[in-house]
Amino acid sequence: MPVINRVAEFQREIAEWRQDFHRNPELLYDVERTAGRVAELLESFGVDEVVTGLGRTGVVAVIKGRNGGAGRVIGLRADMDALPITERTGKAYASTVPGKMHACGHDGHISMLLGAAKYLAETRNFAGTAVLIFQPAEEGGAGGRAMLEDGLVDRFDIEEFYGLHNLPGLPAGQFGIREGGIMAATDEFQITIEGKGGHAAMPHNTVDPVVIAAQLILALQTIVSRNVDPMRAAVLSVTMVEAGTAFNVIPRTVKLTGTVRTLDETVRKFMEERLRAVTNGLVATFGATASIHYRNGYPVTVNAPGPTAFAADVARTIAGAERVNARVDGTMAGEDFSYMLQAKPGAYIFLGNGPSAELHTDTYDFNDDIIPIGVSYWARLVEMALPVTRK
Repeated sequence: MPVINRVAEFQREIAEWRQDFHRNPELLYDVERTAGRVAELLESFGVDEVVTGLGRTGVVAVIKGRNGGAGRVIGLRADMDALPITERTGKAYASTVPGKMHACGHDGHISMLLGAAKYLAETRNFAGTAVLIFQPAEEGGAGGRAMLEDGLVDRFDIEEFYGLHNLPGLPAGQFGIREGGIMAATDEFQITIEGKGGHAAMPHNTVDPVVIAAQLILALQTIVSRNVDPMRAAVLSVTMVEAGTAFNVIPRTVKLTGTVRTLDETVRKFMEERLRAVTNGLVATFGATASIHYRNGYPVTVNAPGPTAFAADVARTIAGAERVNARVDGTMAGEDFSYMLQAKPGAYIFLGNGPSAELHTDTYDFNDDIIPIGVSYWARLVEMALPVTRK
Protein backbone atom coordinates (compact mmCIF):
# COMPACT_ATOMS: atom_id res chain seq x y z
CA MET A 1 0.00 0.00 0.00
CA PRO A 2 2.31 2.81 -1.21
CA VAL A 3 1.49 6.51 -1.72
CA ILE A 4 -2.27 7.05 -1.93
CA ASN A 5 -3.35 7.83 -5.48
CA ARG A 6 -5.80 10.53 -4.41
CA VAL A 7 -3.06 12.23 -2.41
CA ALA A 8 -0.71 12.18 -5.39
CA GLU A 9 -3.38 13.95 -7.43
CA PHE A 10 -3.19 17.09 -5.30
CA GLN A 11 0.57 17.15 -4.62
CA ARG A 12 1.03 20.31 -6.68
CA GLU A 13 -1.72 22.09 -4.75
CA ILE A 14 -0.12 21.15 -1.44
CA ALA A 15 3.28 22.32 -2.71
CA GLU A 16 1.71 25.67 -3.57
CA TRP A 17 0.43 25.99 0.01
CA ARG A 18 3.88 25.11 1.27
CA GLN A 19 5.62 27.69 -0.91
CA ASP A 20 3.13 30.36 0.17
CA PHE A 21 3.90 29.62 3.83
CA HIS A 22 7.59 29.71 2.94
CA ARG A 23 7.30 33.19 1.39
CA ASN A 24 5.56 34.49 4.51
CA PRO A 25 7.37 33.16 7.59
CA GLU A 26 6.32 34.19 11.08
CA LEU A 27 8.00 33.66 14.45
CA LEU A 28 6.94 31.99 17.68
CA TYR A 29 3.37 32.94 18.66
CA ASP A 30 3.11 35.72 16.06
CA VAL A 31 1.77 33.39 13.38
CA GLU A 32 -1.51 35.17 12.70
CA ARG A 33 -1.26 35.03 8.88
CA THR A 34 -0.19 31.38 8.91
CA ALA A 35 -2.88 30.35 11.38
CA GLY A 36 -5.49 32.31 9.45
CA ARG A 37 -4.59 30.61 6.19
CA VAL A 38 -4.61 27.19 7.90
CA ALA A 39 -8.09 27.82 9.34
CA GLU A 40 -9.34 29.08 5.97
CA LEU A 41 -8.17 25.95 4.16
CA LEU A 42 -9.56 23.65 6.84
CA GLU A 43 -12.97 25.30 6.56
CA SER A 44 -12.87 24.84 2.80
CA PHE A 45 -12.21 21.10 3.21
CA GLY A 46 -15.41 20.66 5.19
CA VAL A 47 -13.89 19.40 8.43
CA ASP A 48 -16.35 19.08 11.32
CA GLU A 49 -14.90 21.78 13.54
CA VAL A 50 -12.14 24.40 13.40
CA VAL A 51 -10.95 25.96 16.65
CA THR A 52 -8.59 28.93 16.63
CA GLY A 53 -6.70 30.72 19.37
CA LEU A 54 -5.74 27.63 21.36
CA GLY A 55 -2.35 28.23 22.96
CA ARG A 56 -2.70 31.86 21.80
CA THR A 57 -2.45 31.23 18.05
CA GLY A 58 -2.84 27.48 17.58
CA VAL A 59 -5.44 25.95 15.29
CA VAL A 60 -7.24 22.63 15.80
CA ALA A 61 -9.37 20.75 13.27
CA VAL A 62 -11.74 17.93 14.21
CA ILE A 63 -12.61 15.31 11.59
CA LYS A 64 -15.09 12.60 12.50
CA GLY A 65 -15.09 9.19 10.88
CA ARG A 66 -18.00 7.60 9.10
CA ASN A 67 -19.48 6.41 12.41
CA GLY A 68 -19.98 9.99 13.53
CA GLY A 69 -16.73 10.09 15.45
CA ALA A 70 -17.69 7.63 18.17
CA GLY A 71 -14.76 5.73 19.67
CA ARG A 72 -11.08 6.54 19.96
CA VAL A 73 -9.58 9.99 19.42
CA ILE A 74 -6.03 10.53 18.18
CA GLY A 75 -4.10 13.78 17.75
CA LEU A 76 -1.78 14.61 14.84
CA ARG A 77 0.46 17.62 15.24
CA ALA A 78 2.37 20.01 12.95
CA ASP A 79 4.39 23.08 13.97
CA MET A 80 3.89 26.46 12.26
CA ASP A 81 6.63 28.91 13.27
CA ALA A 82 9.77 29.93 11.39
CA LEU A 83 13.23 31.04 12.55
CA PRO A 84 15.02 34.44 12.82
CA ILE A 85 17.36 33.70 9.89
CA THR A 86 17.95 35.60 6.64
CA GLU A 87 17.37 33.20 3.74
CA ARG A 88 20.03 32.52 1.08
CA THR A 89 18.41 29.75 -0.99
CA GLY A 90 17.76 31.87 -4.07
CA LYS A 91 14.44 30.08 -4.58
CA ALA A 92 11.64 31.79 -6.48
CA TYR A 93 9.49 31.37 -3.37
CA ALA A 94 12.16 32.54 -0.91
CA SER A 95 11.15 34.46 2.21
CA THR A 96 9.84 37.95 1.56
CA VAL A 97 10.29 38.91 5.22
CA PRO A 98 13.79 40.19 6.12
CA GLY A 99 15.41 38.21 8.89
CA LYS A 100 12.78 35.47 8.98
CA MET A 101 12.86 32.09 7.25
CA HIS A 102 11.29 28.65 7.33
CA ALA A 103 14.65 26.99 7.98
CA CYS A 104 13.31 23.91 9.75
CA GLY A 105 10.63 22.70 7.35
CA HIS A 106 7.62 23.69 9.40
CA ASP A 107 6.11 25.04 6.19
CA GLY A 108 6.23 21.46 4.87
CA HIS A 109 4.84 20.04 8.10
CA ILE A 110 1.84 22.40 8.00
CA SER A 111 1.15 21.59 4.37
CA MET A 112 1.39 17.81 4.73
CA LEU A 113 -1.05 17.83 7.65
CA LEU A 114 -3.37 20.09 5.65
CA GLY A 115 -3.16 17.59 2.80
CA ALA A 116 -4.15 14.84 5.20
CA ALA A 117 -7.04 16.96 6.44
CA LYS A 118 -8.32 17.39 2.90
CA TYR A 119 -8.10 13.66 2.18
CA LEU A 120 -9.63 12.56 5.50
CA ALA A 121 -12.50 15.02 5.29
CA GLU A 122 -13.25 13.77 1.79
CA THR A 123 -13.01 10.01 2.39
CA ARG A 124 -13.94 9.52 6.09
CA ASN A 125 -12.63 5.96 5.81
CA PHE A 126 -12.16 5.54 9.55
CA ALA A 127 -14.20 5.10 12.72
CA GLY A 128 -13.44 7.52 15.53
CA THR A 129 -12.10 11.07 15.56
CA ALA A 130 -8.91 12.61 14.19
CA VAL A 131 -7.81 15.87 15.82
CA LEU A 132 -5.32 17.80 13.68
CA ILE A 133 -3.18 20.24 15.67
CA PHE A 134 -1.37 23.21 14.12
CA GLN A 135 0.92 24.52 16.81
CA PRO A 136 2.77 27.84 17.21
CA ALA A 137 6.08 28.57 18.90
CA GLU A 138 7.96 25.29 18.66
CA GLU A 139 11.25 27.13 18.18
CA GLY A 140 11.88 27.99 21.81
CA GLY A 141 8.45 29.24 22.82
CA ALA A 142 6.96 25.99 24.15
CA GLY A 143 3.80 26.36 22.09
CA GLY A 144 3.01 22.69 22.63
CA ARG A 145 2.88 23.25 26.38
CA ALA A 146 0.75 26.37 25.87
CA MET A 147 -1.82 24.38 23.89
CA LEU A 148 -1.93 21.71 26.58
CA GLU A 149 -2.39 24.34 29.28
CA ASP A 150 -5.26 25.74 27.20
CA GLY A 151 -7.09 22.41 27.49
CA LEU A 152 -6.03 20.57 24.34
CA VAL A 153 -6.34 17.06 25.79
CA ASP A 154 -9.52 17.47 27.82
CA ARG A 155 -11.37 19.60 25.30
CA PHE A 156 -10.91 17.08 22.49
CA ASP A 157 -10.52 13.87 24.55
CA ILE A 158 -7.24 13.02 22.83
CA GLU A 159 -5.89 9.58 23.76
CA GLU A 160 -2.65 9.47 21.75
CA PHE A 161 -0.40 12.00 19.99
CA TYR A 162 1.61 11.54 16.81
CA GLY A 163 4.19 13.90 15.32
CA LEU A 164 6.43 14.00 12.24
CA HIS A 165 9.56 15.97 11.32
CA ASN A 166 11.58 16.05 8.13
CA LEU A 167 15.24 15.03 8.45
CA PRO A 168 18.00 16.15 6.07
CA GLY A 169 20.54 13.43 5.35
CA LEU A 170 18.00 10.63 5.63
CA PRO A 171 17.18 9.54 2.05
CA ALA A 172 14.08 11.23 0.69
CA GLY A 173 10.94 9.32 1.60
CA GLN A 174 12.57 7.01 4.14
CA PHE A 175 11.37 6.93 7.74
CA GLY A 176 13.25 6.72 11.02
CA ILE A 177 11.84 6.10 14.48
CA ARG A 178 12.88 4.61 17.80
CA GLU A 179 11.28 3.63 21.07
CA GLY A 180 12.26 5.75 24.05
CA GLY A 181 14.18 9.03 23.84
CA ILE A 182 14.32 10.22 20.22
CA MET A 183 15.02 13.93 20.81
CA ALA A 184 16.86 15.50 23.68
CA ALA A 185 16.06 17.61 26.70
CA THR A 186 17.33 21.13 26.03
CA ASP A 187 18.68 22.65 29.24
CA GLU A 188 20.64 25.88 29.55
CA PHE A 189 23.15 27.15 32.08
CA GLN A 190 24.81 30.43 32.92
CA ILE A 191 27.77 30.49 35.28
CA THR A 192 29.12 33.78 36.62
CA ILE A 193 32.58 33.48 38.17
CA GLU A 194 33.48 36.29 40.54
CA GLY A 195 37.12 36.81 41.39
CA LYS A 196 39.16 39.92 42.11
CA GLY A 197 40.06 42.24 39.26
CA GLY A 198 43.18 44.31 38.88
CA HIS A 199 46.07 45.40 36.71
CA ALA A 200 47.02 42.83 34.08
CA ALA A 201 50.70 43.48 34.87
CA MET A 202 50.16 42.44 38.49
CA PRO A 203 48.12 39.22 38.34
CA HIS A 204 49.43 38.10 41.73
CA ASN A 205 47.23 40.76 43.30
CA THR A 206 44.11 39.38 41.61
CA VAL A 207 41.94 36.30 41.57
CA ASP A 208 41.78 36.00 37.80
CA PRO A 209 38.35 34.76 36.67
CA VAL A 210 39.53 34.39 33.07
CA VAL A 211 42.06 31.74 34.03
CA ILE A 212 39.48 30.06 36.24
CA ALA A 213 36.97 30.09 33.39
CA ALA A 214 39.49 28.45 31.07
CA GLN A 215 40.08 25.68 33.60
CA LEU A 216 36.34 25.29 34.20
CA ILE A 217 35.50 24.95 30.50
CA LEU A 218 37.89 22.01 30.26
CA ALA A 219 36.74 20.51 33.55
CA LEU A 220 33.10 20.58 32.51
CA GLN A 221 33.94 18.40 29.51
CA THR A 222 35.02 15.62 31.86
CA ILE A 223 31.44 15.25 33.13
CA VAL A 224 30.44 13.57 29.88
CA SER A 225 33.75 11.82 29.19
CA ARG A 226 34.37 10.53 32.71
CA ASN A 227 31.13 10.60 34.72
CA VAL A 228 28.38 9.57 32.30
CA ASP A 229 28.01 5.92 31.26
CA PRO A 230 29.24 5.88 27.63
CA MET A 231 26.15 3.87 26.67
CA ARG A 232 23.91 6.76 27.79
CA ALA A 233 24.33 9.88 25.68
CA ALA A 234 24.88 13.42 26.92
CA VAL A 235 26.30 16.65 25.52
CA LEU A 236 27.61 19.67 27.41
CA SER A 237 28.68 22.67 25.35
CA VAL A 238 29.94 26.04 26.55
CA THR A 239 28.84 28.39 23.79
CA MET A 240 29.49 31.92 25.10
CA VAL A 241 32.28 33.50 27.15
CA GLU A 242 31.86 37.10 28.27
CA ALA A 243 34.72 38.88 30.03
CA GLY A 244 36.78 42.00 30.17
CA THR A 245 36.77 45.54 28.81
CA ALA A 246 40.46 46.32 28.14
CA PHE A 247 43.71 44.58 27.21
CA ASN A 248 45.47 45.62 30.40
CA VAL A 249 42.73 44.93 32.94
CA ILE A 250 41.96 41.61 34.59
CA PRO A 251 38.19 41.67 35.04
CA ARG A 252 36.33 40.91 38.22
CA THR A 253 33.82 38.55 36.60
CA VAL A 254 33.46 36.12 33.70
CA LYS A 255 30.18 34.73 32.46
CA LEU A 256 29.93 31.32 30.75
CA THR A 257 26.76 30.26 28.95
CA GLY A 258 25.97 26.91 27.41
CA THR A 259 23.61 23.99 26.94
CA VAL A 260 23.21 20.45 28.23
CA ARG A 261 21.45 17.81 26.11
CA THR A 262 20.34 14.39 27.32
CA LEU A 263 18.06 11.57 26.14
CA ASP A 264 17.22 10.20 29.58
CA GLU A 265 15.66 11.96 32.58
CA THR A 266 18.03 10.26 35.04
CA VAL A 267 21.08 11.44 33.10
CA ARG A 268 19.46 14.87 32.79
CA LYS A 269 19.21 15.23 36.56
CA PHE A 270 22.74 13.91 37.05
CA MET A 271 24.22 16.42 34.57
CA GLU A 272 22.86 19.37 36.50
CA GLU A 273 24.05 17.99 39.83
CA ARG A 274 27.53 17.29 38.48
CA LEU A 275 27.83 20.67 36.73
CA ARG A 276 27.09 22.40 40.01
CA ALA A 277 29.55 20.26 41.96
CA VAL A 278 32.41 20.63 39.47
CA THR A 279 31.85 24.37 39.14
CA ASN A 280 31.66 25.14 42.83
CA GLY A 281 34.60 22.88 43.69
CA LEU A 282 36.96 24.17 41.02
CA VAL A 283 36.11 27.83 41.51
CA ALA A 284 36.59 27.56 45.27
CA THR A 285 40.03 26.03 44.72
CA PHE A 286 41.15 29.29 43.12
CA GLY A 287 39.60 31.46 45.83
CA ALA A 288 36.69 32.71 43.73
CA THR A 289 32.93 32.21 43.90
CA ALA A 290 30.37 31.16 41.33
CA SER A 291 26.68 31.76 40.82
CA ILE A 292 24.89 29.18 38.67
CA HIS A 293 21.61 29.69 36.85
CA TYR A 294 20.39 26.40 35.40
CA ARG A 295 17.18 26.37 33.38
CA ASN A 296 15.33 23.24 32.31
CA GLY A 297 14.12 23.60 28.74
CA TYR A 298 12.09 21.13 26.70
CA PRO A 299 12.00 17.63 28.22
CA VAL A 300 13.17 14.48 26.44
CA THR A 301 10.87 13.47 23.58
CA VAL A 302 9.96 9.92 24.61
CA ASN A 303 8.23 7.54 22.19
CA ALA A 304 5.97 5.00 23.91
CA PRO A 305 6.48 1.34 22.93
CA GLY A 306 3.05 0.53 21.47
CA PRO A 307 2.55 3.72 19.45
CA THR A 308 6.15 3.53 18.20
CA ALA A 309 5.69 0.01 16.84
CA PHE A 310 2.38 1.07 15.32
CA ALA A 311 3.84 4.19 13.66
CA ALA A 312 6.65 2.07 12.18
CA ASP A 313 4.07 -0.35 10.77
CA VAL A 314 2.17 2.53 9.18
CA ALA A 315 5.39 3.86 7.65
CA ARG A 316 6.15 0.42 6.20
CA THR A 317 2.82 0.39 4.37
CA ILE A 318 3.85 3.62 2.63
CA ALA A 319 7.60 3.26 2.08
CA GLY A 320 8.22 -0.49 2.31
CA ALA A 321 9.94 -2.36 5.13
CA GLU A 322 13.43 -1.74 3.77
CA ARG A 323 12.89 2.04 3.94
CA VAL A 324 11.86 2.21 7.59
CA ASN A 325 14.52 2.21 10.30
CA ALA A 326 12.81 1.41 13.59
CA ARG A 327 16.07 1.84 15.54
CA VAL A 328 17.19 5.17 14.20
CA ASP A 329 19.68 7.13 16.28
CA GLY A 330 18.21 9.78 18.52
CA THR A 331 19.23 13.40 18.05
CA MET A 332 20.45 15.96 20.57
CA ALA A 333 18.17 18.60 19.08
CA GLY A 334 15.07 19.36 21.13
CA GLU A 335 11.35 19.35 20.41
CA ASP A 336 8.38 20.66 22.37
CA PHE A 337 6.20 17.81 21.10
CA SER A 338 7.80 16.23 24.18
CA TYR A 339 5.17 17.96 26.34
CA MET A 340 2.37 16.27 24.41
CA LEU A 341 4.07 12.90 24.84
CA GLN A 342 4.24 13.56 28.56
CA ALA A 343 0.50 14.22 28.60
CA LYS A 344 -0.48 11.16 26.53
CA PRO A 345 1.44 8.28 24.92
CA GLY A 346 2.39 8.55 21.28
CA ALA A 347 5.25 8.58 18.81
CA TYR A 348 7.39 11.01 16.84
CA ILE A 349 8.82 9.92 13.49
CA PHE A 350 11.40 11.32 11.05
CA LEU A 351 10.76 11.55 7.30
CA GLY A 352 13.85 11.80 5.10
CA ASN A 353 14.32 15.14 3.32
CA GLY A 354 17.18 13.79 1.18
CA PRO A 355 20.62 15.41 0.76
CA SER A 356 19.44 18.92 1.60
CA ALA A 357 21.16 21.61 3.63
CA GLU A 358 20.92 21.08 7.38
CA LEU A 359 18.04 22.32 9.50
CA HIS A 360 18.42 25.83 10.96
CA THR A 361 20.72 26.99 8.15
CA ASP A 362 20.12 29.82 5.67
CA THR A 363 20.28 27.49 2.64
CA TYR A 364 17.88 24.81 3.91
CA ASP A 365 14.68 24.08 1.98
CA PHE A 366 11.93 21.52 2.45
CA ASN A 367 11.79 18.88 -0.29
CA ASP A 368 8.39 19.07 -2.00
CA ASP A 369 8.91 15.61 -3.49
CA ILE A 370 8.26 14.02 -0.09
CA ILE A 371 4.86 15.68 0.33
CA PRO A 372 2.79 12.70 -0.95
CA ILE A 373 4.70 10.36 1.34
CA GLY A 374 4.09 12.47 4.42
CA VAL A 375 0.42 13.04 3.61
CA SER A 376 -0.09 9.32 2.92
CA TYR A 377 1.57 8.48 6.24
CA TRP A 378 -0.85 10.73 8.12
CA ALA A 379 -3.88 9.40 6.24
CA ARG A 380 -2.98 5.74 6.71
CA LEU A 381 -2.12 6.33 10.36
CA VAL A 382 -5.67 7.53 11.00
CA GLU A 383 -7.25 4.74 8.94
CA MET A 384 -5.16 2.04 10.64
CA ALA A 385 -5.50 3.44 14.16
CA LEU A 386 -9.26 3.91 13.77
CA PRO A 387 -10.33 1.10 11.43
CA VAL A 388 -13.85 0.78 10.12
CA THR A 389 -15.39 -2.49 11.31
CA ARG A 390 -16.58 -4.52 8.35
CA LYS A 391 -19.81 -6.43 8.88
